[in-house]
Amino acid sequence: MKISCCFLLILLALVGFKENLNLLCSADPTDGFTAVPLTEANFELQKPYDIPLNERYGFKNGVRRLWVYADDKPHDPNSRTQPRTEVRIKGLDYSSGVWQFEGYGFVPNGTSGATVAQIHGASHGATTLILRIYDGNMRYYSGDLVATDLYDKWFRLNIIHDVDGGMVTVFLDGEQKYSTADKGPGDLYFKCGVYAAPANISYYMESRWRDIKI
Repeated sequence: MKISCCFLLILLALVGFKENLNLLCSADPTDGFTAVPLTEANFELQKPYDIPLNERYGFKNGVRRLWVYADDKPHDPNSRTQPRTEVRIKGLDYSSGVWQFEGYGFVPNGTSGATVAQIHGASHGATTLILRIYDGNMRYYSGDLVATDLYDKWFRLNIIHDVDGGMVTVFLDGEQKYSTADKGPGDLYFKCGVYAAPANISYYMESRWRDIKI
């Protein structure tokens, strides 16, 4: 009888552990965060300075479509940066605390060598995080592999920046895919869209975004 009771207690403990493990594994990256209300004023568009916005950007049925060509001009006539069409989250710059970007992205087949999301600002360098697409795979800058097989499908991207802890964590479709030390505090903000890499591969680059939240 004592053996049966012990077995039952062990079984119940294992069941409880499994339930807690399932809860942990199914935790959403937004748990514990409070969404900040956004208006169109928070979505600043950056595009080649000599081209009308509607020739590089469209917004229909809640989807933002952004595209750029490798031989486009930068976003400012005084800039020497690569061409871009990006959403810059405005009015929510941060320098401390824990912040999160969430958005559903879509990258069409053929866009390669383009930054699709980033954290701009750092103590050292211009950016804290760059997520680029190469041949359908997402990489941290041009190095570490973050995720694979992302062409022609919607994916949920969550980026958590713990400034005080000095860490950045990337989730794809609710699953943690990458984590790295940041590059120090600064005037920080989130961006998404398309920004050509210094040694870009594609002539035409595009990404689409919807349901963007901070």
